[in-house]
Amino acid sequence: MAAAPTGGSQSPADRREFEAWEDWYARQDYRRMPWFSPHPSPWLVRAVRERWIPRGASVLDIGCGAGTNVIWLRKQGLRASGVDLSSTAIAIASARARRSGVRADFRVADAARLPYPSGAFSAALDTGCFHSLPMRSRASYSQEVYRVLRAGSPFLLTWIPREVRSEIGPPHRPSLAETASVFEPRFLFSIVDYQATGSPRGWKVCGEPFGRCTALLRRRRGRQPPAW
Repeated sequence: MAAAPTGGSQSPADRREFEAWEDWYARQDYRRMPWFSPHPSPWLVRAVRERWIPRGASVLDIGCGAGTNVIWLRKQGLRASGVDLSSTAIAIASARARRSGVRADFRVADAARLPYPSGAFSAALDTGCFHSLPMRSRASYSQEVYRVLRAGSPFLLTWIPREVRSEIGPPHRPSLAETASVFEPRFLFSIVDYQATGSPRGWKVCGEPFGRCTALLRRRRGRQPPAW
């Protein structure tokens, strides 16, 4: 397990963000957390079924939480790794993987500073990490996902958008236009879908279903053409 992202490399705002996520996991049963599901993301299942993620791919789950998606991927015969800001979440994910009889790489890491070399993965997914990032971190996050993916690789993104008006949920919910402005310089949007009910992993927050956006992006092979 990698060391928690603390110390001089973090700004005070980053340290507060880490402490907040760590507090979530340290104080609660992870199975009661609103984003936890014992089942893999339906968007991920579709991606594997329809071969958006090819056989033999190395897949990174960004914001992996308790590791459900990574464990499922390993059981499908894919190489899978997961990162999360919370060291407690990573400890839980590692223990669940051992109990499931699979080996997976879990690391504590800031999503905007991923601990992998460039081009390390042939696919990636984010089921609820992007929409929870502070506004200041979103451009760096896009750059990091781009960096660790190989050219043409799929990136599965699920987020709670601005259309969801509930008081519960991430505070800075990106619109589709905002999401495109962050990712489009480095990724092509292949599929975008909005569902007004349901939630990224099938969970409900305080009994209330959440709408979500899902997208299939692909890492650009070359530079984006310039604007008019």
